[in-house]
Amino acid sequence: MDLGLANKVAWVLGASSGLGLASARVLAQEGATVALSARGEDKLAAAAKDIGGHAFPLDVTDGDAIAATGRAIEERLGGIDILVANAGGPPPGTFDDFDDAAMLHAFDLTAASAWRATKAVLPSMRARGGGAVVYITSITTKEVVDGLLLSNMMRAAVVGMAKTLARELASDNIRVLCVAPGHHDTPRVRQLDEARATAEGKPVAEIKARMAASIPMGRLGDPLEFGNAVAFLASEAASYISGVTLTVDGGQLRSMST
Repeated sequence: MDLGLANKVAWVLGASSGLGLASARVLAQEGATVALSARGEDKLAAAAKDIGGHAFPLDVTDGDAIAATGRAIEERLGGIDILVANAGGPPPGTFDDFDDAAMLHAFDLTAASAWRATKAVLPSMRARGGGAVVYITSITTKEVVDGLLLSNMMRAAVVGMAKTLARELASDNIRVLCVAPGHHDTPRVRQLDEARATAEGKPVAEIKARMAASIPMGRLGDPLEFGNAVAFLASEAASYISGVTLTVDGGQLRSMST
């Protein structure tokens, strides 16, 4: 299937590793011109070179920097057709573990960054006759996960924004969607496995095996499997899909609302 991504410009945040990099890689393979953003400049430059993309270093908690980066991408690449808004997850913990500063940082990292990146790309998308905004969220927006309070809160806010914007922006031919990953083999998942192993006093291998056993497919996802889903939703092949959350989790969730 031709996804119709040739001559499209995609901006992927959190793109130096994990699901962001996988999404950027598939978009590039499908013919899109890809701008990659993340904090670590050396790692980002290596990722951009690897997939044939363009590196635009960015700290997504800096609102002014998001706006400036959006303008820089437009100037260098001619506009933006696709936004993949992604950020590293907030730290694990419970309510008593966090103060107001931690909560506000999680807001800036996860919810506000998606808001600000969307603000940055809408003028270009409108000028180009449409576009696609894809927010990478989490299965925590379907079923809360113990010990991930900040992620449960902030990613749910992104879903609320996406559902609302899908209605508001439809007349501009701009689609807004969420992709909710389950457990994929990424640095974030490995970090969470290590935190659980420490909390439970068990080997990391045991935690990983238990997680794999909870997934009907019996394994963690390959990040490229997730990237394929992002590229499809961002493409012309999904031109009548908007306002939904696609769960990519190997069948793990039991909820009827996936």
